[in-house]
Amino acid sequence: MEKLTIKAYAVKHKLSMFDVVKMTKSGQVPTETVVENGKDVVYILLDGTVEKTVQKSTVKEENKEPYSLRKENARLKKEIEKLKKEIEILKNRV
Repeated sequence: MEKLTIKAYAVKHKLSMFDVVKMTKSGQVPTETVVENGKDVVYILLDGTVEKTVQKSTVKEENKEPYSLRKENARLKKEIEKLKKEIEILKNRV
């Protein structure tokens, strides 16, 4: 098993350090705490199965758009079409 610091893990997986800290606190990735120079340093233990699940979960979240945004986008498209029709009607009057 390989050990990485939180910062190195974040850089490797292109995540923010905040997201990595949340993952360690929630137990999604296995960690080990070591005392170095009087400070507690958290190392993330790399394992093949854990890495695959982390990569899959980050890819799914990036591609997924929240439902409310999709709904709002559809509403705005309808509003644009309605306004285009009104503009055409007004152009024909002149």
